[in-house]
Amino acid sequence: MDLSSPIFIGAFQTSFIELIAVFFGLLCVWFMKKESILAFPFGIINVLIYVIIFFQNHLYANAAINAFFFLMSVYGWYNWTRGIGDKGKLRISQCSKTELLLDGVAVIFFFFLIRWLLIRFTPSQAPSWDAFTTAVYIVAQWLLSRKKIENWILWISADSIMIGLCIAEKLYFTSFQYFIFTIIAVLGFLEWRIKLIK
Repeated sequence: MDLSSPIFIGAFQTSFIELIAVFFGLLCVWFMKKESILAFPFGIINVLIYVIIFFQNHLYANAAINAFFFLMSVYGWYNWTRGIGDKGKLRISQCSKTELLLDGVAVIFFFFLIRWLLIRFTPSQAPSWDAFTTAVYIVAQWLLSRKKIENWILWISADSIMIGLCIAEKLYFTSFQYFIFTIIAVLGFLEWRIKLIK
């Protein structure tokens, strides 16, 4: 059986591979909200599948960012378990003003670079939106790997945009995944903020 063959659930078209990716993605974000190391293996499976899905749907920057997520997930997994701070555990922290400024500059830089690459070298149908979400995700993943609470704000903003972008590409279950991601990201921010204050 071809996992990428279209199937219909009600009025919506999807594929088994998309459903598998959504399942692992939801598990990943849920465990990340709980600050659990289990987020990383589930996330790795999710992003590797989405490299294929986004490439097939001409969302090239989002395909590339999922390859980047794979590398950052391996780094994050290592960073979260290597023992930093009190009790041998990397603690949730906030970015300094300088870090926030650099993060903002990084988003702008990556946006213009990725947008130019998409327009110049791909038949992307949504280069600006694809570039913006990808730029935000690059910085969000970096912050997540370092347990910076601001990562959740970036995930919320980019995930909200991805809801509409995936609907436009008829990736309805992926759009639903991003809707759930947005809700979990809000809850994750609130839960991490409580832990940060303690």
